[in-house]
Amino acid sequence: MAEKIGFVGVGRMGSNMARRLKESGYAVAAVYDVNAPAAQALAQELGCPACAELKEVTKLSDVIITVVTDDKAMKAIYNGGLLSRSRGKLFINCATVTPEVHVWVEAKAEKAGAQTVEACMASSITQAREGTLYLMCGGKPEAFERAKPILEKLSASNRYIGTSGTAAQVKALVNMVMNINTAGLAEGLGLGEALGLDLTTLREVFSQTGANSGVLRTDGEDMQKRDHACFFSAAHAAKDSGIALKLGKAQGLSLPLATATKKQYDRMVEKGLGELDKSGIAELTFKGRQPS
Repeated sequence: MAEKIGFVGVGRMGSNMARRLKESGYAVAAVYDVNAPAAQALAQELGCPACAELKEVTKLSDVIITVVTDDKAMKAIYNGGLLSRSRGKLFINCATVTPEVHVWVEAKAEKAGAQTVEACMASSITQAREGTLYLMCGGKPEAFERAKPILEKLSASNRYIGTSGTAAQVKALVNMVMNINTAGLAEGLGLGEALGLDLTTLREVFSQTGANSGVLRTDGEDMQKRDHACFFSAAHAAKDSGIALKLGKAQGLSLPLATATKKQYDRMVEKGLGELDKSGIAELTFKGRQPS
């Protein structure tokens, strides 16, 4: 019998992962979110309870998938009753948080007799809905093996990296490089427009030369058309670049490009643009677009 799944955090990613698992034959047993109306709406759609307390999610589920915003939120749920009566349960943590928080969660769960896996996502909302996420996983091998059938329904690829915290390190580097590439693309297209070049032609040339990148494919046209519907927010980009910079500082490394990129995303947040997609960084680089 397939294990019953609970979800803590049912925003854009968590809700679509829940829908995907439901369609894949898993019983979604319970959902919880600090945004109670969102949890209630999804619960009604999936035919499960929207729990008022975290401990109820654990009680009703065999496996609990968490998709929360940051370190503070992760610590809050694990200190807030999620581990109540959790012996034998498995927690799959999908949020982008610092590696040390994943290590902290694993130690706390093990004391309660539970298992944890970090399943860091390098994809967005569409992939969550379609079950084609790219997952980087960390934790004890036996916990990963238990989680694997569920992860396979959510992903096109799930890669076991190593012990707890290592997948989060890789995810931080992925997002650091992605954010740098996004900022570089925005500057290239912004300068191209200022020079009077045709941006569609410029993007084609970029795609066939050393200027090509994944973000050119996902964000280039959006930057040109100013379509910044959110798939990965500028606020999250700022947070994730900060995680990478903290790792670099601990290793005594200078990361000037990552530092400059974080400053750009921080600027977006300061100007009230933090909920735009990361492609919105183009608003800082194109002539005539700069917010006051």
